[in-house]
Amino acid sequence: MKLCGREIGTDQPLFLIAGPDTLESEALALEVAATIKPLAEQLGILYIFKGSFDKANRTSHTSYRGPGMEEGLRIMQKVKEEVGVPVLTDVHEDTDLQAVAEVIDVIQTPAFLCRQTNFMQRVARTGRPINVKKGQFMSPWEMGKVIDKMTAVAEHNFMLCERGFSFGYNNLVSDMRGLAAMRAFAPVVFDCTHSVQLPGGQGGSSGGQREYIPVLARAAVGAGVSGLFMETHPKPDEALCDGPNSLPLSAMPQLLETLVAVDRAVKAAPLLEQQL
Repeated sequence: MKLCGREIGTDQPLFLIAGPDTLESEALALEVAATIKPLAEQLGILYIFKGSFDKANRTSHTSYRGPGMEEGLRIMQKVKEEVGVPVLTDVHEDTDLQAVAEVIDVIQTPAFLCRQTNFMQRVARTGRPINVKKGQFMSPWEMGKVIDKMTAVAEHNFMLCERGFSFGYNNLVSDMRGLAAMRAFAPVVFDCTHSVQLPGGQGGSSGGQREYIPVLARAAVGAGVSGLFMETHPKPDEALCDGPNSLPLSAMPQLLETLVAVDRAVKAAPLLEQQL
């Protein structure tokens, strides 16, 4: 599969989707994108900037949801023009998909909506590459049916993104075996920041354990994923959304260098599990 002009897969270099959870300002978006782009170029990996204009699944209705579609798309267009990187955002059931597809290079579907057939097929018909977030309530093999729904109406241009499975109350776990299982359906992306989220763990908002982001990221790259998704912020403790499970932007260089080294080692030969 080609993504933003680059081949992706278990025989191709890792790619990165990264940015703040929610768009807060034009300045923040440009800062994050402009910081990560040269790192990605130095390491020889594809980088896609991520930012949400509307977080419709916040714990509380009073929480910050984003700047809205019009302002959000303006900011994303600015990032594309000034920084020169492709961009990704999420959409929801009431989103004007045509307007989004005119600006956004890669569209993402929320985990909670992956079982909504009409929604998933409408998104598939945009013709854009789609990053399909795996539901916290879905097994890896069930995601094959989600891809089937989408390929029934459009050419296969889809990725599957693991973001943890609900395990008890306010907790998520990631099964690395699932990353290999989902390869049968689509290129696999691992969301190493939402996977350390504690949904609703702070009562009125979600908590998180950002200290485990590098641990899960290294494990997923070792498992042979095609790409990584991570949320990052210059000051996570001041982020307006998902700060507890965001990686400090200053930590990005060290983590990326390690992950790219692991990726190269893992993909230096055909993956053994595919031969068993």
